[in-house]
Amino acid sequence: MYTSDLEIRVRYAETDKMGYVYYGNYAQYFEVGRVEALRNLGLSYKELEEGGILMPVATFNIKYLKPAFYDDVLTITTKIIAMPTAKIRFEYETRNEKGELLNRAETDLVFINKERNKPCHPPKDFLDRVKQFF
Repeated sequence: MYTSDLEIRVRYAETDKMGYVYYGNYAQYFEVGRVEALRNLGLSYKELEEGGILMPVATFNIKYLKPAFYDDVLTITTKIIAMPTAKIRFEYETRNEKGELLNRAETDLVFINKERNKPCHPPKDFLDRVKQFF
């Protein structure tokens, strides 16, 4: 399993009328966590796209447990729990500064060959960097 942590401070514009982080913003937080997790492995979305590989999100599921608020520092933990095939699953946990679990989520992304617009296997370099964790 591969794990990466990222801290994000909640901005005022990311909250709703109740003062909670607006629920839709978590998808963006998880995207940042996902991109940075791959970057920490020496991989980047930009390089994958330049190499003809796209990674659209196929599924997104989240379970909200507690709210986050303006100016909270959140830790987004991003995990890859299985070797990627034509898809890759990321799991996430969001915790506040007290260490309280705020939510759990998962996304499935599909590797797509840009020219053929069809699912494909991840590039060898991608697999080589990830396989050490499994």
